[in-house]
Amino acid sequence: MVSSFTHRGRRVAYREYGTGARAIVMTHGLLMDSRMYARLAPSLARFGHRVITPDMLGHGESDQPHDMIAYSMQQYGEDVIALLDYLGIEQAVVGGTSLGANVALETAVLAPERVRALVLEMPVLENALPAAAAAFVPLALALRVSHRSMAVVAKIMRRVPRSHLLVDTMIDFLRRDPVASLAVLDGLIFGRVAPPIEARRALAQPTLVIGHPSDPIHPFSDSDRIARELADTHLVTASSIAEWRIRPSRLDSELRAFLDGVWA
Repeated sequence: MVSSFTHRGRRVAYREYGTGARAIVMTHGLLMDSRMYARLAPSLARFGHRVITPDMLGHGESDQPHDMIAYSMQQYGEDVIALLDYLGIEQAVVGGTSLGANVALETAVLAPERVRALVLEMPVLENALPAAAAAFVPLALALRVSHRSMAVVAKIMRRVPRSHLLVDTMIDFLRRDPVASLAVLDGLIFGRVAPPIEARRALAQPTLVIGHPSDPIHPFSDSDRIARELADTHLVTASSIAEWRIRPSRLDSELRAFLDGVWA
């Protein structure tokens, strides 16, 4: 079930699984939405965690303004803090994948007292910038040129029933409002990607870092870098970007063990 609240005059949607004091906020990747945690979130809830998965502005069920100034990593961090305020959660573990990992870092920098621990899968730091620019700048250009035809494609794809999590994750981009997608990309491309190094080094929260080899947009060197920058980290190497989606048991166990330690 999708719930929502209003922050800065815009609707921010979220899904919630489980109850109790052990709260964890997990944020999705770029141009995806909270449904990417449709398997992980209920699994964590069965082990006593309260899992909140927001749709960042411009994604999923949240508002999707067409103005690029609506989007930045810092504003996403503020939205996560507003979500905690709205739900009355004093402190939570905050994490995410790719974009979501960077949002978690922004949240911790903005309000370190609200973040009990961090879970960072595939953070995007300085080593990833050339590959990220090579991927997303042409994508933004293509959307700018072909947004009308993409709008027709999106209308058609929204009629395709949802089936399998992995299949839907792959085609959700085609279901999106292309003008909103362009605004998100423009806002993030021309803003800062992550908090500066000095701010990251000041973070003292226990942190689980999950890195993937052979992924130029999320190079393992960035995961290794953040693991060395932060004071209290545990670095786990996934076999590939697909492991947590196809064979999740090992990484699920790593996350549950980390959370048990955090809340002990």
